[in-house]
Amino acid sequence: MMATGTMRSLSAAHCKLFNPLRLNAVSCRCLSSNGPGMPPCDFVPGKYESLPYEHVVEVRKKNLSSAISTYYKKPLLLHQGHMQWLFDHEGRRYLDFFGGIVTVSVGHCHPKVTEAAKKQLSRLWHTTNIYLHSPLYEYAEKLTSRLPGKLKVLYLTNSGSEANDLALYMARLYTGNYDIISLRSGYHGASPYALGVTALSAYKPGVANGLGCLTTMCPDVFRGIWGGSHCRDSPVQTTRTCSCSPDSCEAKDRYIEQLKETLETSAAKRIAGFIAEPIMGVGGVIQYPKGFLKAAYELIRERGGLCIADEVQTGFGRTGSHYWGFQTHEVMPDIVTMAKGIGNGFPMAAVVTTEEIDSFFARTLHFNTFGGNPMACTIGSAVLDVIEEDGLQDNCMTIGNHLLMELSKLRNKFEIVGDVRGKGLMIGVEMVTDKKTRRPLPADELNMIWEYCKDYGVLFGKGGLYNNTFRIKPPMCIRKEDADFAVAVLEAALNTYLKRDA
Repeated sequence: MMATGTMRSLSAAHCKLFNPLRLNAVSCRCLSSNGPGMPPCDFVPGKYESLPYEHVVEVRKKNLSSAISTYYKKPLLLHQGHMQWLFDHEGRRYLDFFGGIVTVSVGHCHPKVTEAAKKQLSRLWHTTNIYLHSPLYEYAEKLTSRLPGKLKVLYLTNSGSEANDLALYMARLYTGNYDIISLRSGYHGASPYALGVTALSAYKPGVANGLGCLTTMCPDVFRGIWGGSHCRDSPVQTTRTCSCSPDSCEAKDRYIEQLKETLETSAAKRIAGFIAEPIMGVGGVIQYPKGFLKAAYELIRERGGLCIADEVQTGFGRTGSHYWGFQTHEVMPDIVTMAKGIGNGFPMAAVVTTEEIDSFFARTLHFNTFGGNPMACTIGSAVLDVIEEDGLQDNCMTIGNHLLMELSKLRNKFEIVGDVRGKGLMIGVEMVTDKKTRRPLPADELNMIWEYCKDYGVLFGKGGLYNNTFRIKPPMCIRKEDADFAVAVLEAALNTYLKRDA
């Protein structure tokens, strides 16, 4: 792992490289002076000189679809980003602990990634893969070398939804079967195929979509029917009593029985596949009992199905101990999908599979105009280099463990902090009305705490079936002082929330 001092020096170097507007710079400040002290940042953003805030809001209401939602009562107008920091139009600085929805992997405007993009932009913006261009082949070789076993055949797309659509299509073509199984509370995208395996009602349009998709019980050891204090692959376990013997997990066995029942009652005798995230993202950072995914894969393969690992949020070292989330479960998927952090914010995604499965896919014509374009491949290649050169996987493990343990102290201190869970820098904090009933804290109540956190200078995500979980997935370059600041801000926000009526 890169030493903290080195990270500081690297940050200072980034500031010098990416501050061409220093003479016109505005001061960086937090929205509220009542919160914890924000860690220093040498970077000074350029002065905002674009559309006035009021005009932006007016255009949004008039010209953008109302289906596009924003965060916060007064949405942020963001102007500039630097590593783990974001700056709004008035120069206020925020610690980004959601990473553009788990998409900014190596840091906002990382100098190496930005420089690679500039060079490619001046050379060749776009050509489709009907022609040869070296960035595609350099990237394909580099990415597949980071995947184990026979996972060596790559198809590039533009988004995670599109990648999951394609993975389901591949599974059906290869097996000749139709039924796909997914986990309740899981999210895999909002495009036609992906909507079928997404099992959160908020995303369901109420019209036909994703036919042939079935769901099974979510193996949630905190809120689910079964769970104990030794179930998760995490430094922080639930406070539920565990009565399992040393070599068994009752929760895992019970949830597998639910999957068996789904297969025996709702699915055809031969199925196409099973898709699951190694750790649920939008569903609330849910971790399954240890051994669940391994046993689930065995059941699916007995029915002729393929196993798909959705690594859109867990991939590229974010879980810390491994480069891919599925490796933490000791499984080997047949197809892997990835997006978000793959391009550090640039729109790109990928499906990786075996030669055998791809040979069936190749029997039909499938074409993607932008998939694998020179810009995407150049940026993706730079991201892979930075993850290795900056020691970001190790950083996820070290800072993630520290962050989890510090957040667990808030769980011990506050009755409304029901659960802290996760691995590496993929963390969830689930809020409840009380620990005994585990009743979800109403979403509007959580939103109050979330707004306070923003006012104190930290941007958290939120999610879960009841929208009562803070999703903590920052850029992988964060430092210990950033983690400590985020915890202090959450604690201050909780105190403010609890004292609001006093």
